[in-house]
Order: sequence, then C-alpha cells, then structure tokens
Amino acid sequence: MEFVFFLSAAVKAGTCLLYATLGEIISEKVGHLNLGVEGMMQIGAVIGFIAGFTFGNPYLAVLCAALAGAAGALIYGVLTVSLKANQVVTGLALTIFGIGFAAFFGKSFVGKKVPEAIVTFFQPIKLPVLGDIPYIGQIFFNQSVYVYFSYLLVIAVYIYLYKTKWGLNTRMIGENPVAADASGIPVDRYKYINIAICGALCGLGGAFLSLVYISIFPVNLVSGRGWIAVALVIFAMWNPGKAMLGAYFFGAMDIASFWLQKYNLPISIYFFTALPYLATVFVLVFTSIRKRANKKEPAWLGKNYFKEDR
Repeated sequence: MEFVFFLSAAVKAGTCLLYATLGEIISEKVGHLNLGVEGMMQIGAVIGFIAGFTFGNPYLAVLCAALAGAAGALIYGVLTVSLKANQVVTGLALTIFGIGFAAFFGKSFVGKKVPEAIVTFFQPIKLPVLGDIPYIGQIFFNQSVYVYFSYLLVIAVYIYLYKTKWGLNTRMIGENPVAADASGIPVDRYKYINIAICGALCGLGGAFLSLVYISIFPVNLVSGRGWIAVALVIFAMWNPGKAMLGAYFFGAMDIASFWLQKYNLPISIYFFTALPYLATVFVLVFTSIRKRANKKEPAWLGKNYFKEDR
C-alpha cells in the first residue's frame, strides 16, 4: 500500500511538469524553441499566489497565473516573431527575467500561506466509480481538480494538434512556414496564438506549485522544473500522451529523493536531491539513441521565418 501512495504522490509531483511540457510541445510544433519555460512558470507561480492570497478566489488565482504566463510568452513572441531575434537567446533572457520578476514581486510573500478557501478547493476529491478501482483509483482518481484538468488537457492538446485543421496548420508551419504562407495560412498569427497558449500552460504549471503542491510561497519555487519540462518534450517525441508518462516518471524521481531518505541509506542527501536531474541526463541520452527519422523535431524548430525570403 505504501507503494500506491508513492505513485499517487508521483502523479501530483509530475502535474506541474505536465502542464509546462504540453505548453512547450505546442510552441515547438509551430517552430519556436522557447527556453523560457522556467521563467514563465516562475511568473505564473508568483502572480497566481499573489492573486490567490489577495482575493482568496481559486478561479481568479488560476486565471491570473495563466494570463501572466501568456504575457511573458508574448514578450518572447514579439522579439522572435516580429523582430526576428534569436530564439535561444530570447528564451534564456525570458528565464532570467521570470526568475527576477518572481523574486522582486514575491519577496513580501515569502513564507505566507495560501488562504484556506483555496486549500480546501484544491483538496483531493475521489471520483465516483473510477476512484473505487483497486490501486488505479487511489493513484489517478483521488487527486485535486487541478490534476484532473491536466488529464483533460492531454486529450485536448492531442485533438488540437492531430485532429483539427488548426493543429494541421500549426504543424505545417513548424515543418515549412514557406509552404504554409504560400497556402494562405497566416503564419505570424498562428505563431503568436500558440506561443501565448504555451505561456498560459507554463503559468498554470507554476501556479500548481504555489497554490496546490506547496501552498506556502518559498524562494525559487520552480527550482529547475522548467528545464526538466524542456527535456521532457524530447523524451516524449512531441507527443502529449508520452509527455504524461514522462511527467509522472520525473514526478516519481522527485518524490523518490524524499522517500529514500527515510531509510537512512549511507548516501549523501545531495545525491537524492539530484535524482530528477540525473534522470533527465540519462533519459536524453536514451532518447537520442533511439530517435527514429519519423520522430525528429519539427524541421523549422528554432529558425526564424523571413517572409521576404519566400
């Protein structure tokens, strides 16, 4: 039974990664490598917490976090889509900006707790019927509504990318924006929309940490999870379903760093803390080895599109 509780905690720990990874998949599918995931999560975490602490309304807190993340992403969008700035450098700058933004606006909230109304709203809820399934019910269907929404989001992102014309246009732009533009697809509009969606999802991932997972605002809340999310996109081969599995795997690594410490093993505590990041390195190596030709990144990923060169 203890292992079931461990897996249930892994699902909860991996939820913030799932939101951020889905967002980055959408951004990369339209051809934009946004390395500012860490920064957008920081922005969403601090704004979501401030809104929740100030108004005590969970809906408003989540909405503010999503809008804040989207606003951060649009800064990246203006620089890379309209001004054709280097995507890698801009993403790194967004991360630095987001960390500084969170430190500046969150310094007066460090150590403060989320209002009880929000804590109660995000308490685990056992779903009827599904929650009674042995083992599976305890792991997946006795969670917060925030976690349940992430399940629906995986399905929604998959349908959007692979079952709608908007998703087809998005993927076409990521593969060949020249051909997409020649076909009459508004390339820049699609880029801005998908980049904003990416930011909103990253903001939601950050807000999950501050409102649900920890509920007390600390210094450097995200702590590198944004970088793990970027690596997860490669691990998942830009597939939302595989992103879900990867997020929970890394969530398990995060929980394991605490779970293993209680056994008093003769290993430094810093090794356990580094487990998720060591796992990231091994996963990237394994993914690179098994990468197939039809599972490569979008052809135009990281490249700016200059319409004049068409």
